[in-house]
Amino acid sequence: MNYPLLNAFLTMLWLFLLVLWFMLLFRVITDVFRDDSLSGWAKAGWTIFVIVLPAVGVLAYLIVRGRGMGERDIASLRAREARYQAALGGRAASQAEQLDRLAALKDHGDLTAEEYQRAKAKVLAG
Repeated sequence: MNYPLLNAFLTMLWLFLLVLWFMLLFRVITDVFRDDSLSGWAKAGWTIFVIVLPAVGVLAYLIVRGRGMGERDIASLRAREARYQAALGGRAASQAEQLDRLAALKDHGDLTAEEYQRAKAKVLAG
C-alpha cells in the first residue's frame, strides 16, 4: 500500500467538496426554474450564466437572490402541505384525535389491550 493516510484524507475532502459543489449547483438551477417571478429570459440568462461560469454564476445568484431561496422553499412546502391536507379532507386530524381518545381510555383502564388493538386497527383502516 503506497498511498499515505494524509493523501487518503485529502482525497476524501476533495470528493466531499465536489459533491457539495454539485448539490449547490443543482439547488441554484432548481431555484431558478421554481421562481415564478422570473421571466423566461431571466431564467435563461441565469442558467447560461451558471453553466458558462459556474463559480461566479452560483456566487452571484446566491448574493443577488439568495434570501428569496429560503422564502420560496418555505412557500413551496406550505403549498404542498395544504394540498396534502386538502386531499385528506381532515381525516388525519380526526384519526389522531380518535387514537388519542383510545389511548386515554386504555390508560384509564376502560379498554383492555386486545380491545385497544382492535379499535386502533379499525381507526387506522379508515
